[in-house]
Amino acid sequence: MSRLVIEARPERSIWAPVQVSLLAVLLTCLGGSVLFMIYGVSPIKGLDAIFIDPLRTSYGIGEILLKMAPLLLIAQGLAIGFRAQIWNIGAEGQLIVGAIAATALAIQFNGTTSPLLLPAMVLAGMIGGMIWAGIAAFLRSQFNANEILVTFMLTSVALQLLYYLIAGPMRDPSGFNFPQSIRFGAAAKFPILIEGTRANASLYIGLVASAVAVIFVQRSLVSYKMSVGGIAPAAATYAGYSSKKAIWLALLISGGAAGMAGVGEVSGPLGMLQRNISPGYGYAGIIVAVLGGLHPIGIIFAAALMALVYVGGDFALLSVGLPNAVTGIFQGMLLTFYLACSFLLTSRIRWIKPNALAQEASPD
Repeated sequence: MSRLVIEARPERSIWAPVQVSLLAVLLTCLGGSVLFMIYGVSPIKGLDAIFIDPLRTSYGIGEILLKMAPLLLIAQGLAIGFRAQIWNIGAEGQLIVGAIAATALAIQFNGTTSPLLLPAMVLAGMIGGMIWAGIAAFLRSQFNANEILVTFMLTSVALQLLYYLIAGPMRDPSGFNFPQSIRFGAAAKFPILIEGTRANASLYIGLVASAVAVIFVQRSLVSYKMSVGGIAPAAATYAGYSSKKAIWLALLISGGAAGMAGVGEVSGPLGMLQRNISPGYGYAGIIVAVLGGLHPIGIIFAAALMALVYVGGDFALLSVGLPNAVTGIFQGMLLTFYLACSFLLTSRIRWIKPNALAQEASPD
């Protein structure tokens, strides 16, 4: 009886990952066109509003750079763990804890003009994210707890911690009982990059992190050990590599990066700690990391594309009346199509006839 089999491709082009990403974007545009027609919007107008309108003004470009900064940081950190098969799904919670840690310093030193305050806040945010991710690292390395579930559940804990703090210990006493912290002073905020926009210098942190990621991934023995420790723990142990160290390092790096992204939010466009710190950057960062092929350079382009989708969704809401949900749908389609195309990149589906099956089963 004939049957279909899935087998690994014997070889593939070095350009295949780029082709997969481009094909995923094309399929997303086609899927988006169908979605626009369902809402009674011309596909050309819808795609123009999402992908072209934000690039026509300096404000739109500034918003893209603003949203690209946290996505870039989070995705670069997550990709290091993903390459080692360590799945941190809780970057959103680590972002929140990083923002809380940075805010604690801003409140403590409110009114200071010291240029050291902002770097100290970035460091505090990084440490806060690392501590939050370290909980998952401890549970995974000591009790073999699934880091996907632990990091995801810790995000809910971080949210509840945020709600408690801004309604109590960190609430602005002069804020008319609104659940938010005091407004940060100039020393606690990132400088603006483009006049008339909200793009700020937190983008530089993401770009520096990308450069460090390139060196770490391509030139570092530690990165190789992490990959071996995460993918094949038994082989790593035999070779003297510690799988537990790989787990700790991957989660601490990704947690620290997410924590710094949280500082970029409270010390950037928000200028305070409040309930809505992030529109879901921690989860979108997963899509960015995957769409970028887990490669530091690819992630830069993927972060720019995802930021464009975020901003384009807002533009589409105003110009053609598309709902806010379109942004989330586009993100979901991007991930789904990328995974499908990536599967076809690494594997192929072959129809095997009965005589071929008999030949494969018979001994030489």
